[in-house]
Amino acid sequence: MANIKSAKKRVLVSRANAERNKSIRSGVKTAMKKVYSAVEAGDKAAATAELANATKVIEMACTKGVYHKNNAARKLSQIAKAVNTLA
Repeated sequence: MANIKSAKKRVLVSRANAERNKSIRSGVKTAMKKVYSAVEAGDKAAATAELANATKVIEMACTKGVYHKNNAARKLSQIAKAVNTLA
């Protein structure tokens, strides 16, 4: 553990941010899994609904700085492509 007061505070803050980021990343993964499972089931309506939800979750994660904008764009593109394969 650090000896300087500001360094101790940075350790605590970075831990809190890491926990927050972990929670947000987990939410993104869950949303993406729901889209992929709807695509595998062949349910276009459910997949479209889950795509809208996943888009919101990923955009929020990008806004919070958890994901880089290109990473978020790539994730959105992948799930949109998966949903668009359904006819």
